[in-house]
Amino acid sequence: MDKKKLELLKIYTQAWNDHDIDTIMSMMTSDCTFYTIAGPTVMGTEHHGQEQVRAAFASAWQNFPDAAWLDGQFYILDENHAMSTSRFKGTDLSGALHEAQMVDLFTFEGDKIKVKNAFRKNRPAVSGS
Repeated sequence: MDKKKLELLKIYTQAWNDHDIDTIMSMMTSDCTFYTIAGPTVMGTEHHGQEQVRAAFASAWQNFPDAAWLDGQFYILDENHAMSTSRFKGTDLSGALHEAQMVDLFTFEGDKIKVKNAFRKNRPAVSGS
């Protein structure tokens, strides 16, 4: 097991929970890619490069100001691939609470994340405020 990558994923997830975009992006390669949970292509919506990925990541907190990724579990699959599971929880702008299990698949290039590929259960809002 690559303890350095495992630790990176834990810090990365904490940065998501802290809504710390600078820390998150410092862990991504300059030519990084993010595949969202939904979108028009077979891969969801595709974002390429630091600028597009940063904007896509920041939109998570714009759409879910209290977004959190809870109960994280991290798995190193091989030298360049890892997976995490977590429970996404957040309140959308209309006040509806969303909570669903999710998986992220990661591809590394060296000590940085090159690809984040996100998957989340398609669950309707669980309540409103």
